[in-house]
Amino acid sequence: MNSIDKVCAAAKTASVGLAAASGAERNKMLEVIASALKKNEAVILQANAGDLDNYTNGNPSYRDRMTLTPERIAVIADGVNALIALPDPLGTVLDEWTAAKGFRVKKISVPLGVVGIIYESRPNITVDTAALCLKSGNAVVLRGSKDSIESNKALVAVMRGGLSAAGFDPEVIQLVVDVTREGAEHFMRCAKFVDVLIPRGSAGLIRTVMEKATIPVIESGTGNCHIYVERSADPDMALKIALTAKISRPSVCNAAESLLIDDAVA
Repeated sequence: MNSIDKVCAAAKTASVGLAAASGAERNKMLEVIASALKKNEAVILQANAGDLDNYTNGNPSYRDRMTLTPERIAVIADGVNALIALPDPLGTVLDEWTAAKGFRVKKISVPLGVVGIIYESRPNITVDTAALCLKSGNAVVLRGSKDSIESNKALVAVMRGGLSAAGFDPEVIQLVVDVTREGAEHFMRCAKFVDVLIPRGSAGLIRTVMEKATIPVIESGTGNCHIYVERSADPDMALKIALTAKISRPSVCNAAESLLIDDAVA
C-alpha cells in the first residue's frame, strides 16, 4: 500500500503550489490538457482498446460507458476548454460581517487542498474531475475501476505530460493504479494526505465509501435526472432536448430518467 501513500503524499506537496496559482495560470493548465488529449488521441484509443479486449462481463451498457472514440475524446477535450470560460471560483467573498470590537470578518473561497475521486467504469470521469479540481485550485488523486485501468493510465499520462511540457507541475494529478478492494479501502483512509473524498458511481460504491472512509466525504446521489417543461417553453426545443437527453446515449448515468411537464401544456 506504500504506492498509494506515495501518490497521495505527492499530491499533497503539489497542492501548495497549485493553491497559489492565479486564475490565468490554472486556465492555461486546462488549455494545455485539452490540447494534449486531442494530440494523443491514438495513444488513448489504443489503451482503451486493451480495456475493451479484457472486459468479459458482457453487459452492453457497461461496455458502452467504458468505450472511447475519437468523437468522445473530442467532447471530453471540449469540456475541459469550456471550464476556461467559467468565472474563477477562488477569491470570492462569500460573506462578511463586523464582529465584536469592530473586527471585520470575511469568508473567502479557497482551495480544499487534495481531492480524492473514487469512481467506476467511465474513463471520461478521469479527465472531467481532474479538470474541475485544477480549475478550483485543488490537486487530485484519482482511483477508477479495474475495467478502465489502462484507459485511465493513458489519460493521466497524457494530462501530466502536457502539463510538464508547458512548465507546470504534473504532480497535481495522481492516479491510484492499485485496483484491488484492499487498495480502494486503503485509499479511503489516507486522511493524512487527502482532504476530501468524492465517490461517483453506483449506490453500492457510495455506501461503501460512506461506511469505510476516514477522509471527509462529499456524498453524491445515485441519480434521477429530470427534465422539466415549463408552460412557456418552446415545444419544439423541449422535444429535441427531451429526446437528446435520453436516447443519444441511454447507458450513461446522466441520461434523463424523469420527464415533468407543466399540466397547462401537457
